[in-house]
Amino acid sequence: MTEISSHTPIDLPLLHQGKVREIYQASDHELLMVTSDRISAFDVILPTDIPGKGEILNRISNFWFDYFKTLVPNHLSATPLEQIITDDALRETLAGRSIIAKKLKPIPIEAIVRGYIIGSGWKDYSATGSICNIKLPEHLRLADQLPTAIYTPSTKAAVGEHDQNISYQQTVELVGEKIAKQVRDLSLEIYSRAAEYALERGIIIADTKFEFGLDENGTVHLMDEVLTPDSSRFWPVDSWRPGISPPSFDKQFIRDYLESLDWDKTAPGPELPENITEKTAKNYLEALKILTS
Repeated sequence: MTEISSHTPIDLPLLHQGKVREIYQASDHELLMVTSDRISAFDVILPTDIPGKGEILNRISNFWFDYFKTLVPNHLSATPLEQIITDDALRETLAGRSIIAKKLKPIPIEAIVRGYIIGSGWKDYSATGSICNIKLPEHLRLADQLPTAIYTPSTKAAVGEHDQNISYQQTVELVGEKIAKQVRDLSLEIYSRAAEYALERGIIIADTKFEFGLDENGTVHLMDEVLTPDSSRFWPVDSWRPGISPPSFDKQFIRDYLESLDWDKTAPGPELPENITEKTAKNYLEALKILTS
């Protein structure tokens, strides 16, 4: 897999640099999205890259965009990369980790779906018996499957800031009832279908988040990334046991390592040792193989 520096020169206007992706103006109606090998945890971009991660994320997302294309349109454009990047060497570097995307108006909601109780959801439940004010049955254990998947949206925070949980009614106030309902219903349907698909292949999708945008006609599109190890928790089904935090194919491995350090979870983050980056890269690649082969 090709590697790309965070400073690889691209002769296009840079519109946005996120935790993982750079977005460039490709044309009046299209964007070039480049997925780097950067990794973030606790909303902090870490100084150590994960080799090959960007290409893996791109391939997984593109697989899911194709899988769900009859359910919801997505941001992928039919324009080939060579039409936008004419330099052969640069195009070869970017090819595996880049897409040409339609220019959409982002819907300012992180559409989070939880099928199992873990992470911040577990902390919330332990304190209140609820997750994001959604009352749950008593006596649930860590990593238990929820009776039904729940939709717990949040705001879309800027880089370095924290997302804020919001209610469904607040999403209605943000974007209107029609769009809010579409986003909620699509999120739950995509999660349900993906969770069933992955479970048949030995992966539990514990939770995930989606992003959506609107085209010039107001049609909702799935965008950004979909069901990757960066946006989801993936657990091997044969290692899942309620009551313990399962091993995972996602960046929970890095979160667990960082939790063991004396770090206040503010920038700059600590360097990751080689054994942690190698293990993480291996986990991401394994998820790609299981889901797409």
